[in-house]
Amino acid sequence: MSLVLLERPSPHVAVVRFNRPDVRNALNTEVRRLLHGYFAQLADDPEVRCVVLTGSEQAFAAGADIQEQAGRDVVGAIEAYTTRAVMDFPKPVIAAVNGFALGGGCEFAMQCDIIIANDKAKFGQPEIKLGLIPGAGGTQRLPRTVGKYNAMYLLLTGAFINANDAHRMGLVSEVVPGNCEPRALEIAAQIATLAPLAAQQIKEVVNAGLDTSLDAGLKLERRGYQLMFGTADMREGVKAFSEKRAATFAGK
Repeated sequence: MSLVLLERPSPHVAVVRFNRPDVRNALNTEVRRLLHGYFAQLADDPEVRCVVLTGSEQAFAAGADIQEQAGRDVVGAIEAYTTRAVMDFPKPVIAAVNGFALGGGCEFAMQCDIIIANDKAKFGQPEIKLGLIPGAGGTQRLPRTVGKYNAMYLLLTGAFINANDAHRMGLVSEVVPGNCEPRALEIAAQIATLAPLAAQQIKEVVNAGLDTSLDAGLKLERRGYQLMFGTADMREGVKAFSEKRAATFAGK
């Protein structure tokens, strides 16, 4: 069976699922290769408006496949470990985190736009316990997400935090009891009914603005606003509002 599954549970929504439950969805080279291929496929699919990235009920992904990593030289390890498949994906991605999201699993979750966690979820960057540091964005995304001092505590101790603490720090959008996948799918379905071009523009502008000054970010926002102003979706949204009905967005 494939180590990553692609599912289509409802119109305009796709699910990409890590599928190595026997090793808590540890991330090896084949997982990353499949993940890259699926996200490239979904980026080009006009029917897909939102993606949910998830694992099993026991683990989202418990980090890199350490046995595989140990057999590589440093260049091979870095190349195998790093992927921009989720980060560069133009459409909204929701992480549905049940159980462990550690190391590379936490890093993949942080590449997503929304993180929904169940109340048993655990987050952490334990690489220091292996004599390593995070290699897929943990030292950069975690401080930007939870602040320097929360991030340094997690990175320097390798500690795990529960879902409620992750929510308090700003790492998690919402905590739900039990399996969180249904809630993630509910949010994805809601996003999929809204204007897809606007959703993509929001994602692009927010992410670009995080790495620039406020003034530069505001310029990006104005440009995005102008781009959306000429779309058929904008005209449909305004017309539907005036007619007191739900808009039907075509992504044009």
